[in-house]
Amino acid sequence: MIEEVSNFLNEIRHDFSSRPLNMESVLDNPMEQYAQWFEEAVGSQILDPKAMVLTTVNSRGVPSSRVLYARGITREGFIFYTNYNSRKAKEMEENPFVCVNIHWPELERQIRASGKIEKVKAEVSDKYFSGRPRASQIGAWASDQSDKLSSREELEKKVEEFEKKFRGRDVPRPPHWGGYFMKVDYFEFWQGRAARLHDRIVYDWNKESRTWDKHRISP
Repeated sequence: MIEEVSNFLNEIRHDFSSRPLNMESVLDNPMEQYAQWFEEAVGSQILDPKAMVLTTVNSRGVPSSRVLYARGITREGFIFYTNYNSRKAKEMEENPFVCVNIHWPELERQIRASGKIEKVKAEVSDKYFSGRPRASQIGAWASDQSDKLSSREELEKKVEEFEKKFRGRDVPRPPHWGGYFMKVDYFEFWQGRAARLHDRIVYDWNKESRTWDKHRISP
């Protein structure tokens, strides 16, 4: 079976369309360019346009990646939420520099970004948490994210305990759960093109001029 899959990976080819991406068409701020592409992704009915891969690196230099949801953007970067005791949170505490990858294969588009992480203010996390479905709020209390579980039943029992604890009242945000802001200093917008001659446009944050420098790179 492994040999068959290996052959499939080696032999199957996908050619890309000729949809162009050029310096004249992209916006000056990469977050605005992301917002434009995101709207096009939503309009194309992509299944999960808010999904992105977050990669963290711990103090030993070991990387770790997972898919999560972007839950907000500003002109400077992305906002997402998680358990502060999770593996990703611990690694971001050790090393605050992260990167994300967003892939929309239906549009033959990819976005890469990197930057530095910081926690959002408590009131921002409170506001977001208050708008979550109640079951997700309970789940944030019940799940010791990334810790070992003896069984599924152990998790379900904890859910029942917190449902009982908060019955008849609003669920407050757990102190171990909240948001992060990724202040981006590098962006790459990738558009698939025919014959693997893809369009790639990069934004680099210029600290001296406090503006974004744009340039094209080879596919």
